[in-house]
Amino acid sequence: MSKKYFGTDGIRGRVGQYPITPDFMLKLGWAAGKVFAREGSSKILIGKDTRISGYMFESALEAGLSAAGVDVLLTGPMPTPAIAYLTRTFQADAGIVISASHNAFHDNGIKFFSAQGTKLADEIEHAIEAQMDLAMTTVDSSALGKAKRIDDAPGRYIEFCKASVPAEFNLRGLKIVLDCANGATYHVSPGVFTELGAQVIEIASSPNGMNINDRCGATDTLSLQKVVVAEQADLGIALDGDGDRVIMVDHLGVEVDGDELLMIIANRMKEKGELPGGVVGTLMTNFGFEQACKRLKIPFVRANVGDRYVMEQLTQRNWYVGGEGSGHVICKHLTSTGDGTIAALQVLVAMSETGSSLAKIKQVMQKMPQKLINIKMQTKIDLETNDSIQKLVSEAERVLAGSGRVLLRPSGTEPLVRVMVEGENHEQVVEICEELAKNVETALELLVC
Repeated sequence: MSKKYFGTDGIRGRVGQYPITPDFMLKLGWAAGKVFAREGSSKILIGKDTRISGYMFESALEAGLSAAGVDVLLTGPMPTPAIAYLTRTFQADAGIVISASHNAFHDNGIKFFSAQGTKLADEIEHAIEAQMDLAMTTVDSSALGKAKRIDDAPGRYIEFCKASVPAEFNLRGLKIVLDCANGATYHVSPGVFTELGAQVIEIASSPNGMNINDRCGATDTLSLQKVVVAEQADLGIALDGDGDRVIMVDHLGVEVDGDELLMIIANRMKEKGELPGGVVGTLMTNFGFEQACKRLKIPFVRANVGDRYVMEQLTQRNWYVGGEGSGHVICKHLTSTGDGTIAALQVLVAMSETGSSLAKIKQVMQKMPQKLINIKMQTKIDLETNDSIQKLVSEAERVLAGSGRVLLRPSGTEPLVRVMVEGENHEQVVEICEELAKNVETALELLVC
């Protein structure tokens, strides 16, 4: 079994395909239970999003854990960041989230959290992998694990989110449209903003097991943009299926992405003297973000694409905030993982303190025009050491003359090379990207021949 099948990034797969099957989940629950089992009481907390297969996988994991002699705490549908928090709160040995995040309903997967609400240590992942290779056995009936449902989990998480903002902060007078992606936040995030005083208009908050992320949420804000304008709301907030991403919409119906939200948060913290070090982005973070950091004298580093790599950099540097344009915004001083609701609250605090609209406060950075083209790659090639391809990149960078950047990156999940160009002039960016993509495609074909 490969390590890629589980961990902080989670197991991903389509229902009915290996390894995401009830049998696999049963065995994985047992293997994790054997690793976490200890003398005395051992317990693991399980949460899930709203996709229909979650019920089946929840039961399979519960049975496997029980067979290993581990007690199970069940929260039902809860956001991924809520499980990270509740794992710490209930002093569980680990937390498990059943979710495929922003994917469609027919996909599902799982993510593990440590007792501290962080990613599992490598040695624990390896131990679970090794246990998966053994025959499954069941403890004596007197030692079977018991299951208990945590009925007050939503209320606990709502209070946790509210505690992330200053005590005197409120949202009175603010009209917010909230898109819950028909996902795990549907019964908690509306309560957070309502209890802080906002008038909340909910959309995509009626999950049926099959409508999660369906033309809604952080991956598709078109409906939210329309409702914000139609309702003359102050802003809109879009979360994804498991609640760890957020994209916002200003009162004009314009989308505000994760890069812009992260900059708003970082700038507020810098002005208040609450930003130790700097900010972590990724290879895909907009060049305009980097320019804003230079202007504001905020240190900035790029991590590999993926929130786990952002978190690794934050931990190594003892910095507080980082994120991705997709809406994964991590406020490490407030919680142990990306949390869309908490990130949105930090933006709202910045708006309140400055008396600014979202449309105005986002102007702390100016996004650069960006063009991305995906090229199919027949065989794996080290792009960084290939002279012919690097010459093409150097030529594109020469044309940009320091006013933008070029990125060639192989996809981590598909046989693709991503060609991205950013710069000040949109037409120039498109022209350079298209020319570079054509030349890179030709170079790749020649290398294969």
